[in-house]
Amino acid sequence: MFDTFTRLVTDASGWTYGIILLFALLDAVLPVVPSEATVITAGVVCSTGHLNLPLVLVAAAVGAWLGDNLAYGIGRRYGERAKARFFGSAKAAQRVAWAERQLGERGNELIVIGRFIPAGRTLITLTAGTLAYPWRRFAVFDAVAAVIWALYAGLLGYFGGKAFEDAPWKGLLLAFGLALAVTGGIELFRWLRRRQNSAAHR
Repeated sequence: MFDTFTRLVTDASGWTYGIILLFALLDAVLPVVPSEATVITAGVVCSTGHLNLPLVLVAAAVGAWLGDNLAYGIGRRYGERAKARFFGSAKAAQRVAWAERQLGERGNELIVIGRFIPAGRTLITLTAGTLAYPWRRFAVFDAVAAVIWALYAGLLGYFGGKAFEDAPWKGLLLAFGLALAVTGGIELFRWLRRRQNSAAHR
């Protein structure tokens, strides 16, 4: 499977950077698009010499920034209708309420951290637009978040691939395992913080 992907990107490497950018953009609005997996995989392919790592990182960061700003714009323009359309369930409504509360308390930090929370990037950017969070500030902190995210995913794949040069698919598995561990760690931290806050208000 990995060899097939490698041949594909080798045959159309110019298009690959555009695909990475597009996936990163779409994932900010539609969380089902596997942008992180795409960037990690591209990083592994970079370790084999079939893609250019700086171009992969730039494509991922630019796509992430554009997608986040698109989500911000949707929230700014459509606001409550967007929340009702995409986050109408009770569980999603709880997440939106959390995002609104957190943006009010520590917006800059949350914009950066939110990029690493599953579906959090969409919730936070839509909510930032809905609450009319200052766009200039949003754009600056989101650029920081996009660069960090691109470096994290791309380099994770690259060094994972380098660790297993004779079997890049093992590097891919390692990179995905580490990415899941990071995501799980963030979710565990959020859960512990919620428990502490609940205990403090009793």
